[in-house]
Amino acid sequence: MQREGIFKEMKMRSHFEKPSQRKLREKAENIRRSRKNARRKIFG
Repeated sequence: MQREGIFKEMKMRSHFEKPSQRKLREKAENIRRSRKNARRKIFG
């Protein structure tokens, strides 16, 4: 369930998030995800 993001989704829906905050969070998540994938390619 954690891999599918259900817990994360429940937390995010528990309170309102402004669209600008949502964009910032998604941008940060994308950067984090791309760095993680790059590390996997190098050391994988």
